[in-house]
Amino acid sequence: MNILIQILILMTLLELVEANFHKAPTLGMMIDRLYGYYKRSVFLFFAVHPTFYFVLLVSLYTKILDFYIIVILIIKVFDIFFKIEMIQQRHIKKEMDIELASMMDMEMSPWMGYLGTLMYVPLLAMALFN
Repeated sequence: MNILIQILILMTLLELVEANFHKAPTLGMMIDRLYGYYKRSVFLFFAVHPTFYFVLLVSLYTKILDFYIIVILIIKVFDIFFKIEMIQQRHIKKEMDIELASMMDMEMSPWMGYLGTLMYVPLLAMALFN
């Protein structure tokens, strides 16, 4: 099997594992779950985001650093830092904006956790087969 197909299959599997780590019915419960990882160790918090490191390794291995790889990495960095900021506001500072606090209780559709799989895998495919 072609190495590029294997990379895409592994990326899909890692995205599904990452979605399982973050799975929760509300945004607040997801932040609470991630805070549990963060409280144990900040390294554990970063370890539950394996696709970020995988995309970095794929970029180094294939020597591809194009628009699509950069888009994936930028979105993933913003996602991680947004989660850290939500953890700080909700659990550490215990001061959260009213708008954000109301967002925390909103129900998320079950498929929203798998949105990363639908977004990042095609972007990686476009980067690899470009």
